[in-house]
Amino acid sequence: MKYIKSKLILKILILGSLLLISQQVLAQSWRPVRGSILFGISGMALISQQNSSLDFLVVHDNKQAHQERLGIITIKGKNQPEYLSVSWQSNTQLPIDLEALTSIPNTKDSFIALSSSGKAYKFKLNSDKKTISVSKEFELPAIPPGSNFEGFALQNIEGKLVAMWAHRGEGEQASTVYWGVLDLNKYQITSTNSANLKVPFPSGNVRHISDIKIDSGGIVYISAASDAGDNGPFKSAIYVAGYLTLSNSSGQISWRQSPQLVPLYRFNHHKIEGIELIPGADGGLIVGTDDENFGAYVYSLGDNVL
Repeated sequence: MKYIKSKLILKILILGSLLLISQQVLAQSWRPVRGSILFGISGMALISQQNSSLDFLVVHDNKQAHQERLGIITIKGKNQPEYLSVSWQSNTQLPIDLEALTSIPNTKDSFIALSSSGKAYKFKLNSDKKTISVSKEFELPAIPPGSNFEGFALQNIEGKLVAMWAHRGEGEQASTVYWGVLDLNKYQITSTNSANLKVPFPSGNVRHISDIKIDSGGIVYISAASDAGDNGPFKSAIYVAGYLTLSNSSGQISWRQSPQLVPLYRFNHHKIEGIELIPGADGGLIVGTDDENFGAYVYSLGDNVL
């Protein structure tokens, strides 16, 4: 009887150890970036991809002077992310509440960041990787009153530079997704259209779209997140929302929204506000969080990305 009892205790200890290890592995899959509310990731874009090292430019939704707007996150293998602050151009006015970031296709180190009010900033990351040069500020077209934008993406689709952006929506109010063709010579978006979108998860204080990215085939990925306050609780999900294509008959960009949105990934305890697609055999999808008082984290949805 004593032997059986000892064997049972040993099994319990082994099971407990395995559970502890699995919890530790799960906890390590989310990598902390910075622990302050001032460094939440509200948008991210890939800068470079070399072997096991990835560099991302990220934007922060800060509103006060002397608070960071941009940073670079470097991830090397399984190491913890490194963070480098990037200064906004000194002779220009600081943006307020940056909520989205996209690289410009077929350019090197050129990006557009978008504020929640719909003001866009085209800039180039300088070679020192510590400063930027702003070349243009412009407004999104026909901004409806009360808009709160949290996603902006660019992609070349059949020879056209297509822009897609979204009013986040909240609770029972659907998000509104917009799309059009961006002319970088005139800084105008034309042939615009829009549609409403609501996600099934999360619920409650949900932002139906917290970020957008478009792959080279026109497939649109979105994140959605719930935010009950600076201390959470938070929940998030990733969706394929639909796809963009060029209509052969009219030459217009068409949006084919998924008739039934399926959450591909669900996350508790984190508020995802930045997503980016990593190409190649070792690629995947990476997400960044704005967990308010709990800081910022990154997480890979591809086994070989991080």
